[in-house]
Amino acid sequence: MENTELTAYKELVAKIPQLKKEIAKVIVGQESVIEEIIITLLAGGHCLLEGVPGLAKTLMVNSLSQGMELNFKRIQFTPDLMPGDILGTEILEEDHETGKKFFQFNRGPIFANMVLADEINRTPPKTQAALLEAMQEKVVTYGGQHHPLPAPFLIIATQNPIEQAGTYPLPEAQLDRFLLYIKLGYPSEQEELDVLEKTTGTYKGKPDVVFTSADIQHLQKLTREVHIDSQLLVYINKLIRATRPNHSEIQSVIDYVEWGAGTRAGQALILCAKARALVKGRYAVTPDDIKTLAFPVLRHRLSLHFRAEAENIQPDAVITKILEALPIHAGK
Repeated sequence: MENTELTAYKELVAKIPQLKKEIAKVIVGQESVIEEIIITLLAGGHCLLEGVPGLAKTLMVNSLSQGMELNFKRIQFTPDLMPGDILGTEILEEDHETGKKFFQFNRGPIFANMVLADEINRTPPKTQAALLEAMQEKVVTYGGQHHPLPAPFLIIATQNPIEQAGTYPLPEAQLDRFLLYIKLGYPSEQEELDVLEKTTGTYKGKPDVVFTSADIQHLQKLTREVHIDSQLLVYINKLIRATRPNHSEIQSVIDYVEWGAGTRAGQALILCAKARALVKGRYAVTPDDIKTLAFPVLRHRLSLHFRAEAENIQPDAVITKILEALPIHAGK
């Protein structure tokens, strides 16, 4: 890498804390959630965001898009939503000069840099599946024609953990397409007080632009160039394999896990650890990056069986036991 290019990259990395400050003009607290969304974007993936209503999920995502000058669209998923409502559809047009008629593809709301798929589990599997190609291939195929999605491209799907009546839970195959499964909790007492004060007065915060879409693409390229030690790669491989009951010696995995994480989980953990290192201003992955991101990377990739449900055992509890059984030393 040439010195001029390296200097430009370092300047971009140095601006990441400024992006967080701009988001803080609008969103109080939730630093870890915002950081994990940024990590998802830098790693080139998509995330599932779970939280009860009224925690400013839409405002958070919209503010992030403003801070990065990205095109933002929100899709409200409902039981009657059809794939064409997301992807787009062909309409019959007429050439006014020749009088000939032709079909023109009318792009749907998915053609944006940052798409909020709100309450994705409220729409039937047919519509949920329409997102699969877009998420994985970053193109939309309609009428035999391929329509590339804009770059960068990030889908943030939300779920409400409370109301499950009349919903369509995402199948494991589609859950695995999400790089991170982020849980959004309630704010602290002081944070909630600050929210009440700011949102009921005349204050109107708006993030200033910190990055352009081209900047984000440069950061995505740099993310893959972040160094990870070979010993950490070996550790991640052991960690992922330890989630599988047939290969694991960890009692919690044997007792509660029906299916463990696949190879994609290891890829996700490595990429996200690299992205977190970059967000922290480092150019090498540390053990702390891996331990912190093991939870959002693995919690939706562990399929627990009936015994776990009967004993109210959640995936995070199993992941904690795995990390305890496989300690990682700071020097490795």
